[in-house]
Parts: sequence; structure tokens; C-alpha cells
Amino acid sequence: MTYSIAGYDPSEKEWGIAVQSKFLGVGAVVPWAKAGVGAVATQSYANTSYGPQALEAMEQGKSAEETLKMLIEKDEQREMRQVGLIDANGHGATFTGKECYDWAGGITGPNFAAQGNILVSSATVEAMGRTFSEAQGSLAERLLAALQAGQEAGGDSRGQQSAALLVVKDKGGYGGFNDRYIDLRVEDHQEPIKELKRIYKLHQLYFAPSKPEDIIEIDEEVKQEISRELLRLNYMKGASADDGKLYKALTTYIHTENFEDREQEKGKIDSEILSYMKLDKRVKK
Repeated sequence: MTYSIAGYDPSEKEWGIAVQSKFLGVGAVVPWAKAGVGAVATQSYANTSYGPQALEAMEQGKSAEETLKMLIEKDEQREMRQVGLIDANGHGATFTGKECYDWAGGITGPNFAAQGNILVSSATVEAMGRTFSEAQGSLAERLLAALQAGQEAGGDSRGQQSAALLVVKDKGGYGGFNDRYIDLRVEDHQEPIKELKRIYKLHQLYFAPSKPEDIIEIDEEVKQEISRELLRLNYMKGASADDGKLYKALTTYIHTENFEDREQEKGKIDSEILSYMKLDKRVKK
């Protein structure tokens, strides 16, 4: 009752899954991944034990194909299941049981496995695979592009409801304490893929590292812009604030608005923060 794509980026050592379904909160069921190990999408009367079992097997050195064989051999209801896997080396495997509702099936290619059931046609998984292979950008961006292409090719024949994006990489999580690099979910929405893409852009704004070209000096002109916005947003009082008060207010804004990953040394600012400030219509009480 879902379509998904599992993918791997060998240059960045990232594994991930993008999924959409006419099902509430699909992100809590389908995607499973572990950095250095692989990714698993379990769906169609999903057996959620497939996720941890497959990751454990691949962590022990089994390939995606070997892991898939192990999963379905011991599942008496395997003909109701659908699953896609990518292992540590980017090898893909996919399985669709004979009792999955039409259209149901999957394909694999270099560094991806795409699958779906109750789809309008095979065009959805074909579009996902083709788009993933041809798209540019990060793994997350390629997965999202593939998901959108799948929807445009027909998608889930019952419509849309929820979507999710999971990407893992070593120490990729907040503060570097885990591998959960990107973990975004849209639980119930009329256009979940569109909403997921919007949330992804916010995620990148808040948590992606600053690009060197975006780091600018706080010269007199920039200082005036920052001062004007901090005054408007009530982070600073008095138009004639000295540099000490200005930088203190700027630091407070950056930390309050969760931009600490983009914070720069004194005298510099990420222009993305300044752009956000100008668009920020909220006024701090």
C-alpha cells in the first residue's frame, strides 16, 4: 500500500529511504537504516521485524540478496510482503509477494532498490529508478526527486496521505552523537511529498553547515541591516546600540532560532541567517 526507494551515495557514505503511502504515518513503519550497514524498506502488510533483522544480517556481512533470502524464507506470510534493501556496498535487492495487490513490483539498479504496491502501474517504480539514477545533488535530494517522479507517473492508486525521508551517515545526527542525519516525516497531508520537500528545505536551513560563499563580513552596511532586523524583532532596544550589544543580541537571535550550526566567529555572519531574519514576520514578546 506504498511506494518507496532505498538508495546509497558511495561518495558521502550515506544510506537512505524515501517513501509515500495512502497510510497514516508511513515513516513509523517502512524505513530502517544504519550507517555503514544499509537501508531497508518493509511494506505491504509490513513485517516491521524485517528492518532490525535485515540490518543485523547486513552488519554481519551478508549482502542484500543474502539478507533478503533469509528474511522471506522464515516468514510464513512472505507472499503478502514487499521489501527493498541496499547493503553497505550499494547492492540492491527487492521482493514482492504474490499476494500483494496490483500493481505491485520492484526494480533494482546501481545503488538503489525501488518498489511499490497498489500502484496505478509499473511506471511509478520505473520513474523512481530512472530519476534516482539521473538526478544530481545529495542523496536526500535524489531520493525526493525520485519520489516526486513516482507520484507524477501515477503513484499509489488510492491517493496520498503520508511521506517520509530517512538518511543516515556516520556521526551525521545532531551534535554528531548518532547516525540519524535526516529523519523527516509528514504524517497526514493532502500533498505529503510537497510538504516533505518543504520541511527538507527547512532542515537544510537549520542544520546544514554554512557554505563558504555564504559567510560574509559584518561591514558597516551589513551591521546596519542586522541592527534594523534585531530592532524590528525586539531582540535589541535602541537604534544606537554599540557593537557589544549588537553582537550579544545577534547571538541571542541565532541561539533562540536554532541556527547554532550556522554561527560564525565574531565579525562574520552566514548570509542565510540574515536572509531569514528579513523574512521573519514573528515578533518576540
